[in-house]
Amino acid sequence: MLEHFDEYDFIWASPPCQSHSRTNFFLSGQGIYRYPDLKLYQEIIFLMCWFKGKWVVENVIPYYKALIDYKKVGRHAIWCNFSIPDKQIDYVQIGTMNRQASKDAQRKAIIREAQIPELLNLHGLKDFAIKNKRQILRNCVYPEVGLYILNCALEKAD
Repeated sequence: MLEHFDEYDFIWASPPCQSHSRTNFFLSGQGIYRYPDLKLYQEIIFLMCWFKGKWVVENVIPYYKALIDYKKVGRHAIWCNFSIPDKQIDYVQIGTMNRQASKDAQRKAIIREAQIPELLNLHGLKDFAIKNKRQILRNCVYPEVGLYILNCALEKAD
């Protein structure tokens, strides 16, 4: 971003979220603690100060009180330099991360995966490095949410 930010009129950044996720509460129960990766905030601050176009930084809703206020859109924390009005967006929950989840929760996760084939064909990724391919989908912004945010940036009516 540092080398090329001035070549764009719109930037959407999505820094790694694991260290900001509420799953850190589960990890702490196992004696695992980690610092939040503050690259999230350095990107936000950089864009706030230096980028002339419109920008979005998307991440999970943090497990701690955010250092910079964000807009909640679905399950996402959104930092941006334009207005995003509240809107109810029905979107697919991607599934459970808990291997010990109830059979009902596991069944619902499989159904949700089947409901969004346009995002990614999980079954065609046999040699992909991520064992839990549903994680790829959990890391995606659901298309309707992304389109809504982009339309807000472009000031397009719903």
